[in-house]
Amino acid sequence: MKYAATLEYDGTNFSGFQRQKNAITIQQRIEESLEKITNNKITINYSGRTDAGVHALSQVFDFQTDINRDNSSWIKGINSNLPRSIAVKNIFKVPNNFDSRFSAIKRSYAYVIYNSKNKPLFFENYCYWISNKLDISKMENQLSMFLGKHDFSSFRSTNCNSKNPVKTIDNISLEKKGNFIILNVAANAFLQNMVRIMIGTIIDIAKSENNLSIKDILEKCDRNFAGRTAPAKGLFFLGPQYNDLKQSTMETDLLDRLKN
Repeated sequence: MKYAATLEYDGTNFSGFQRQKNAITIQQRIEESLEKITNNKITINYSGRTDAGVHALSQVFDFQTDINRDNSSWIKGINSNLPRSIAVKNIFKVPNNFDSRFSAIKRSYAYVIYNSKNKPLFFENYCYWISNKLDISKMENQLSMFLGKHDFSSFRSTNCNSKNPVKTIDNISLEKKGNFIILNVAANAFLQNMVRIMIGTIIDIAKSENNLSIKDILEKCDRNFAGRTAPAKGLFFLGPQYNDLKQSTMETDLLDRLKN
């Protein structure tokens, strides 16, 4: 049988999600926990490969096992062997043809900026501190240019090995709460570092450090025309969307987290 689970984690002290040979990752910790409670080596599939320092509120992973337990037992068992910075929130049975990555039709991210002259003392690892006052109207205007289907070659890491740079962004928005600016973006898929380069470019434009518009930069199809890559610590993976699963288990509003 196959199970899928939603997971949240603080990525500060991990070298990203995907297992690596010489670094501690989220995937490694989950698979180690599953091995302890099943006495079997289990390899998980996952919906998004987040980089070092990136956080998640609803990462999704799936695994196969012959062991039948109730959902509560699975959650308690897995979490009992995970560090405090990683937690399984929900778990449920899924069809055998379900795949966390390939079954996803959309993925969503949020990026948190703290815009103030004062340092965000208690949020240092969870936002990008910018002391220069940002022009919110200009940011909103430029963000709208990302909507739709585009070649995002200007907004991909030089190490990105994706064969297709064309992606479709169907939602992008900006919310402000006090000194926090939260940028939300959803697309069918993302290139390596795409969201962080998008954010870094928007910030550069808002600070008048880049005179090109987002439309111009998209048309260049050249990374050299986009802005710097924003720090990983401000990025949160909100999770994927699937056609055949209840989305209430996989959606989290980052702004609500900040409000509470």
